[in-house]
Amino acid sequence: MAKVMVTLNGRHYAVGCEDGQEDHLKRLAAHVDRHIEELVGQVGQVGEVRLFLMASLMVADELSDALARVDNIKAEMASLKAERDDWAEDHAKLAEKATRLLEDASRKIEALGGSPSANITSS
Repeated sequence: MAKVMVTLNGRHYAVGCEDGQEDHLKRLAAHVDRHIEELVGQVGQVGEVRLFLMASLMVADELSDALARVDNIKAEMASLKAERDDWAEDHAKLAEKATRLLEDASRKIEALGGSPSANITSS
């Protein structure tokens, strides 16, 4: 397990994380610290616990928005897949119909007096 020093509201904290996750943890802490700095600019130094609570709620709000967007994208993808499947089914039906029409036309031509290629003349 690795240890990382992060800075929040000007104070340093040692935080443990999985090996290889150090840079990710530093980015997360920097993101939270930006929210804390924004809050300090708006409401001042109202105590670390309150600042950390407010910053965590801001991050949770961002996460909630992102999860809602993911849900919307998943629903849109499901709708597009269903539409694609409908189109594929329509295409297959049209291809079958075209094949039947061509086969019927070929049989009619043959019934009229021979193979379709025999009636074609070159110019």
